[in-house]
Amino acid sequence: MCGIVGYIGDRTAWPIIIKGLQRLEYRGYDSAGIAVIDEGKLRLNKCRGRVSDLQNQVKGQSISGSLGIGHTRWATHGEPNDINAHPHVSMNGKIVVVHNGIIENYRTIRKSLQDAGYTFKGETDTEVLADFIEYIYMTQHVSAEQAIKVALNKVIGAYGLGIICTDEPDKLFGARKGSPLAVGVGQGEYFMASDATPIVEYTDKLVYLEDEQVVVLTRQGMEISDLKDVHVDPVITKIEFSADSIDKGGYEHFMLKEIHEQPNSLADTMRGRIVEQTQSINLGGISEVMPKLVSANRIIIVACGTSYHAGLVGEYLFEQFARINVEVEYASEFRYRDPIISEEDVVLVISQSGETADTLAALRMAKEKGATVIGICNVVGSSIARETHAGIYTHAGPEIGVASTKAFTSQVVALTMMALAIGRKRGKIEDARYSELISGLLQLPELVERVLKGDEHIKEVSRAYQLAQNAIYLGRGYLFPVALEGALKLKEISYIHAEGYPAAEMKHGPIALIDNCMPVFVLATRDKYYDKVVNNIQEVKARKGQVVAIVTEGDTEIARLADYVIEIPECDEALLPMLAVVPLQLISYHIAVMRRCDVDQPRNLAKSVTVE
Repeated sequence: MCGIVGYIGDRTAWPIIIKGLQRLEYRGYDSAGIAVIDEGKLRLNKCRGRVSDLQNQVKGQSISGSLGIGHTRWATHGEPNDINAHPHVSMNGKIVVVHNGIIENYRTIRKSLQDAGYTFKGETDTEVLADFIEYIYMTQHVSAEQAIKVALNKVIGAYGLGIICTDEPDKLFGARKGSPLAVGVGQGEYFMASDATPIVEYTDKLVYLEDEQVVVLTRQGMEISDLKDVHVDPVITKIEFSADSIDKGGYEHFMLKEIHEQPNSLADTMRGRIVEQTQSINLGGISEVMPKLVSANRIIIVACGTSYHAGLVGEYLFEQFARINVEVEYASEFRYRDPIISEEDVVLVISQSGETADTLAALRMAKEKGATVIGICNVVGSSIARETHAGIYTHAGPEIGVASTKAFTSQVVALTMMALAIGRKRGKIEDARYSELISGLLQLPELVERVLKGDEHIKEVSRAYQLAQNAIYLGRGYLFPVALEGALKLKEISYIHAEGYPAAEMKHGPIALIDNCMPVFVLATRDKYYDKVVNNIQEVKARKGQVVAIVTEGDTEIARLADYVIEIPECDEALLPMLAVVPLQLISYHIAVMRRCDVDQPRNLAKSVTVE
């Protein structure tokens, strides 16, 4: 949630920060603001709305200064308005703060500050934090760095912070706990951001702060220490993507670009890991824990949202090919219900960003209970990547669209490779079957490309349902999680109420909803469930429901029953999720565009959920 950008150096800060906020707007877009030190004085501009609204607010004005912080907000405390927008300035103007996260004990701190004479303009926990740091700074007569550390030792909650002290106008401060913050290292200049996307244009050297660390940036250097004043040597990570990869590349929306990138992202996830000549799978990131995986009696998959749906596909994969018992859990529930975890368990956490708050908390709980914890994530150097015992990067490239697309298919491919590698070592897959699946995986990029070539037909199908108010998605086996994911995509970006179900469960309630206005999207490929799914389609049509069927190329039987069919190439049923989800992604996209929804920045949503 939310995006932070900071700069200190010799360049003018404003254009760097405003461009950085544009890069980070997928993290939140309720309001935006920038504070810079301009000729020794604080210059603050902020407003409700998008970064473009902030630009319009200062249009024609000259803003100099080479130190500043900016923020684009996804509201948690306080409604989105000009007053609650970040940055927040303390009552006496000494401390300026931008903040991602939640300060849980802010009410207690606010009351104590009110007793000391402080007044508040807005409703946010961040304004309270700015005043708290200032109060310590002024009453204890310490440096800004020490005031920050004293305050952070007393707050409860999560934070990623960018801070300016107007009395120390040549320093930029940052801190993190539970919310990501990174520093880009340049020549005589430093950049601060919630992730690498605003930084990659200027440097490929990045330092990720760990929890309860504070960084002090000057034009001469960087100092990192923890809240106990223990010095920390920075670890520099190389950014693995280019600025070009976070542009739209000629597409109207990031989501459409990322849907069409899936042939490449799938190939990148498999690159160097599947060796066709030897029919082998090499997963170096989990090689050290492979004995634990091979001997495991239970794997617990923990994730949220789209990653949870990928985990459900993983359950089918691990149980079929590795013959290991699997449970799939929502991270938000798993972490609070006192689950039974032992040292014999493997906990697999999945997150595109590697920063999902509930998933990260579940990871830490599992480690405390002695489980071996493995991660699947996309962002190199993210918290989950650093805190797990081992893991797999999906290498899908930056995903900017809030509605996740290529992350899902890359996660499923990573899970497929894991399941096959473990099953092979456990002796649970016959040689012929194993070779068949390896070949099928390598063909996936080409098969997805074929699905994408049918986009014009998919667009026409979508046109028929742009005014729908409700939708049902049905699938069985490997395609049941895909039905859930298809429904989620439609909800996320078109605001149409949609639900996914196992096709056989339709008779246990959902069938009551079906009428001639209800589109039912049915995943009906030729697999072992085919005849049963045909029966489900007939049940829908008997009640005058509208059927859109995703079918195997050349299917004529369902074409006679359904209102519309969308064909996908034939492939092994275990690999179908990577193909079948693509038409559902495109349907959601086209319907959202036709309804004039903001595809890349849907209302109330943000890309990376780093708060509870």
